[in-house]
Amino acid sequence: MRTFYNWLYSPRSDHGLNPQDNPILLVEPPKVEKRILPSVTDTHVEELISAADNIRDKCIVSLFADSGIRLSELVNITREDIQWHTYTLSVIGKGNKQRRAPFTERTAELLKAYLADNHKDGTIWGINHIGVTKVLKALSLRTGIKCNPHSFRRGFACNLHRKGLSTLDIMHLGGSGTT
Repeated sequence: MRTFYNWLYSPRSDHGLNPQDNPILLVEPPKVEKRILPSVTDTHVEELISAADNIRDKCIVSLFADSGIRLSELVNITREDIQWHTYTLSVIGKGNKQRRAPFTERTAELLKAYLADNHKDGTIWGINHIGVTKVLKALSLRTGIKCNPHSFRRGFACNLHRKGLSTLDIMHLGGSGTT
C-alpha cells in the first residue's frame, strides 16, 4: 500500500495530487520481528552425523559444516571437483563464480568411503536440492536440531569468527563478496 500511495501522490505523477496530502504518511509501518536464525555448532554436527543412517547423509552433513558451501554448490559436485591432496572442492557459486571450498580429513574419509561404493556419472550424490533438503529435514526431526543448508553456512561463518578470522576472510572463504 505504501508504494502505491507514494506513487499516486508523487510530484512526478500526472494525478495532480499534493504529496503532503498523502494519507500513508500518517500510517506507522508494522514492526517486523527480527528472529535469530539457526546456526549449526560443532556439537550439532557430531549429533547429526551420528543420527544419519547412511554414509551419503553423513558425508553431506560433514561437507556442509566444513566448507560452508551453498546447497546449489553441493548438489553439483562431481568426482573431478574434489582435490584430495589439498582437501578442497572446486565449486561454481553465485554469479557463476568458481572458488575452492575447504573440507577436513574426516570429510575426506567419509567421501572416500561413499565414493568407493557409488559409481554415478555426473554429480556424486544422485539427488537434487529437494532431496538434500529432505535429508536435512529428516535429520532435524530425528535429532531436534534445527538445520537446513543455510544454517550450516551460518555455523561455518560463526566458527571461523570465533577462531579469530576477519570478516573479509570469512566472506572470501564462503564465496561472498569475491571478485
